[in-house]
Amino acid sequence: MSDVKTIGILGGGQLGRMLSVAASRLGLRCHVYEPGAAPAGEVAWQVTNAPYEDAEALRAFADSVDVITYEFENVPTSALDLLESLRPIRPNRRALAVSQDRLTEKTFLNEIGLATAPFADVPEQADLEPAITRIGRPSILKTRRMGYDGKGQVRIGEGPADWTGAPSVLEGFVDFTAEISVIIARGADGQVAAFDPGLNVHREGILRTTTVPCGLPGKVTTDAVLIAARIANALDYVGVMGVELFVTPQGLIVNEIAPRVHNSGHWTQAGCAVDQFEQHIRAVAGLPLGDGRRYADVVMENLIGDDLDRLPGLLKTPDMQVHLYGKGTPRPGRKMGHVNRIIR
Repeated sequence: MSDVKTIGILGGGQLGRMLSVAASRLGLRCHVYEPGAAPAGEVAWQVTNAPYEDAEALRAFADSVDVITYEFENVPTSALDLLESLRPIRPNRRALAVSQDRLTEKTFLNEIGLATAPFADVPEQADLEPAITRIGRPSILKTRRMGYDGKGQVRIGEGPADWTGAPSVLEGFVDFTAEISVIIARGADGQVAAFDPGLNVHREGILRTTTVPCGLPGKVTTDAVLIAARIANALDYVGVMGVELFVTPQGLIVNEIAPRVHNSGHWTQAGCAVDQFEQHIRAVAGLPLGDGRRYADVVMENLIGDDLDRLPGLLKTPDMQVHLYGKGTPRPGRKMGHVNRIIR
């Protein structure tokens, strides 16, 4: 068995919160490091509230844990350099480097033989028009770093093209019939376990629902799992990863990867004996991976902003599992929780 007793988590949001709960069920402790508000702090064993530039706080954090993981990708490099010199980081730094930069990510995916949307590097505003000439319209301009939930994105139509204000990537639009995601886990011993692909629906750049089963042919779902496994193996990955894919008449196209537990995997809490959060904890702690088989059909819905007003009715709904994140005041676009509804 593993010698890991305490897991350090960089980031104290809802993913860190649910990871901490999962770890506690396995008798493990979590120490969360978060510069800002930390909903995870309500359930974690310990919280360090300090900037990522505070070397003394980072060292004390590392000294208190056996292994370090993270709930979001955009941890400063300087902090990772210091922490990696003191404790193992899982998933590894390469996975972070690939996922932190959209240009690096798409280049990596193409290099291992996977299809992506056509793309062009746009380091400065002056490079935008030549990129549009190459990629065409319509297209979408995305910042290379820090974008999520529709942030840092500009749609390029027939009119004048706006600029994101930062080095970006221009992506051609993909004619897809559906978007699916695969939540896959890989252990330090190379063992791989995948959950069933889920069908995603986005609105205004934010995931609204994930439905499992996804209702697509078996060949599509098998190919999706094989693609996710190829990515995890190429990165020598340890932990849970989310892989978003577009379903097109020409085959599957990888949209993006997330080197962490993923919003589209929340359905596993109601549909599997071992959910994505426990699976991640098992992987980074060096424990055997669990059985990811699905035993129920599930629809996961994010509760965003004023969706929280529906809470009284949701709590009364049969076959409904409610997860609230302990955040403050609801506001537009803010994920306040999610629900998993079992389909019978």
